[in-house]
Amino acid sequence: MNMHFKKGIWLTGFATLLAACGGTSSSVASSTASSQVPSFNAENNIVLYTRDTTSGTRDGFMGGIGFSAAAKDDNLLTEGFIIADNTAILTAMSGSDKYGIGYVSLSSLNANVKGLTFNGIEASEDTVLDNSYGLKRPFNWMLRADGDFPSDTVENIAKAFVAFMTTIEGEDTIAGAGAVALATNTRWDDIKSQYPVCDQDNSAITVRFGGSDSIEKVAKAVTASFRPRCGNFVAEHEHTGSGDAWKRTNGAQKDEAVGKDVGFASRNFTAAEQVDLNGTALPSEQLGQLAWDAIVAIVHNDNPLSNVDADLLKRMYEKAAANPIRTWQDALDAEAAL
Repeated sequence: MNMHFKKGIWLTGFATLLAACGGTSSSVASSTASSQVPSFNAENNIVLYTRDTTSGTRDGFMGGIGFSAAAKDDNLLTEGFIIADNTAILTAMSGSDKYGIGYVSLSSLNANVKGLTFNGIEASEDTVLDNSYGLKRPFNWMLRADGDFPSDTVENIAKAFVAFMTTIEGEDTIAGAGAVALATNTRWDDIKSQYPVCDQDNSAITVRFGGSDSIEKVAKAVTASFRPRCGNFVAEHEHTGSGDAWKRTNGAQKDEAVGKDVGFASRNFTAAEQVDLNGTALPSEQLGQLAWDAIVAIVHNDNPLSNVDADLLKRMYEKAAANPIRTWQDALDAEAAL
């Protein structure tokens, strides 16, 4: 017999014994059920999770809650915060930290955590496109300069890849990976003749992708869809943060071993990232937007909090808040007042 069956026999026998002594089987079921109900102590302090100061997700989140100054300054955050990447925040909220709160890209959201509504609006493709969901940011791409790729073949594949992202097939893949695709009426078959590099065998060619780890899932999905359409080139992914999108394609690290051919940022590029190392503005062909994304505040599934607004979140994260929110009871009281 397996353990589940043995447990069932034991409970049935125990219930019978209780019934003989004046107890009931329903009392056993009730006791068993209540012991399995997860507890949540609202008096516990809130554990804040955030991204590092180079993160596009942090930039978008802090800007969205009216706390832009904290995007690049840890000193403004409530003491005790934890800096973690996208995966670590999801892992913490899904099990190890019942009293934490963090934020992730909509494309990363899963059923293991609880996504909070923002001003009563759930993050979705529709609510991002109609602007009813307030916490959103762009997903952007960047290429190396013409003639600065490892080879002409790599350069041509990278440019074909960017073109593919603007097609119906590319946008369908982007949407399928959880981002909010931009509208297009162009099919790959309509433009592929402009990219003869895709007609040859590229199986020995490696194209390097990097930048934002929030875009990693989308980037891998699009390269997987595009590779068989462009000679089965090798897609090498290393996603280390939005700040590396420029650094490793046009910045100081572009010619190091970590250099990339295509970089991604989950935020707008700064003024300093829109010029090359000589201070010359990058041409429009070198950078652009591939999608929109929502940023979602997340908590543990056992957490009773469901809805937040910018002020509530800022009062959690701001060290010098006039009316700070430090415990989960504070947060629940603030939610009730929305």
